[in-house]
Amino acid sequence: MENYREHALEGASAVDLVVALYDGIIRFLYAAITAVERGDADARRAAVKRALDIIIHLQARLRMDIGGKPAQSLSEFYASVFAQILHASQSVSRAKFEHVIDCVRNVRDAWREVAKDSSVNPTSPRAITVPTRATDADQGTAAKSSWTA
Repeated sequence: MENYREHALEGASAVDLVVALYDGIIRFLYAAITAVERGDADARRAAVKRALDIIIHLQARLRMDIGGKPAQSLSEFYASVFAQILHASQSVSRAKFEHVIDCVRNVRDAWREVAKDSSVNPTSPRAITVPTRATDADQGTAAKSSWTA
């Protein structure tokens, strides 16, 4: 399976790679839920660490000098998601993990739309809407942006 993933990502665009990273966060959060249900604290911590590592990677790659306000909004979103994941893990709460998954999925779906539109016309930049906080993503509210991906 790992070989398949590597080959699938070889020709991927930058936006496709971001979507794949969001998918990874979601996958690891589901693994954390499974660990919570089994009462396996070590597996929960390992899954949480992997999800947090991806968030740190995404945060570190933000270009504030180029991205402006949308990059700042993504930075705030990542910080909020990071804190919510830690809180879910500390409280050993399936519901809190599911809430974070919903937030991440919402933003991931926006990136998927960008990827889909870019594949139809890769030279046409597309504006995306970035939630200012993870709770905004869950509630469907977002800061409007003219930032293009």
